[in-house]
Amino acid sequence: MKKLLVIGIGAGNPDYITMQAVKALNRVDVFFLMDKGQSKDKLIDLRRDICERYITDRDYRFVEAQSPERERGEVDYRSSVDDLNLAKQRTFEQLINEQMSDDQCGGFLVWGDPALYDSTIRILQSILASGACAFEFEVIPGITSVQALAAQHKVPLNQIGRSVEITTGRRLAAGQVSDADSLVVMLDAQDAYHQVADQDTEIYWGAYLGTPDEILISGKLKDVADEIERVRKAARLANGWIMDTYLLRKP
Repeated sequence: MKKLLVIGIGAGNPDYITMQAVKALNRVDVFFLMDKGQSKDKLIDLRRDICERYITDRDYRFVEAQSPERERGEVDYRSSVDDLNLAKQRTFEQLINEQMSDDQCGGFLVWGDPALYDSTIRILQSILASGACAFEFEVIPGITSVQALAAQHKVPLNQIGRSVEITTGRRLAAGQVSDADSLVVMLDAQDAYHQVADQDTEIYWGAYLGTPDEILISGKLKDVADEIERVRKAARLANGWIMDTYLLRKP
């Protein structure tokens, strides 16, 4: 039976790798890397660096495949995500069927943690349900950008006895109302923090967390929101992509 390991590799710093992940890396025969274009070569390079650093006395290889792109523009978001995951499913099926023998172990290196805003687990479950491939798989957790953000700003995620909610920039921009005192926002391409009604809300923002390009800004929204937008646009232009996360805390 083929074996697959879905390994969380943390939010950008190779030191975020857990001992469980190191052990998992040393079981893998073939690593599947999804190429997202030249602007995101650093994401591929980091995965290769992690393997070089932590794998000892084992032969392994990399297989790269072009990552499908989600349709942008005036389209239904949920439908476009479903189409994207179906395209990824077909790519994964081809990799598993053609690049692994029955006694081998394959690995997917997932940024952050496989359980938080990543579709690898869902895609593998869909493949098994379809019967297109036969395999077993394990999930190895990783340090998320949420944890890295709190650590770098030296703040706890929650107030004492209070709740934390994790959402997306898309939902915040659509007017999501939350009762949580602490709201973590990910995948915000719309600078949705500008729409928060109470501009005395504290924001702890971070981009490229754990990497040499890391940027951190914090303060009241009324004082730093414009700065975050300016810095974010400049960083995206310079790097061709951006990964950022922020924590909003009610005053």
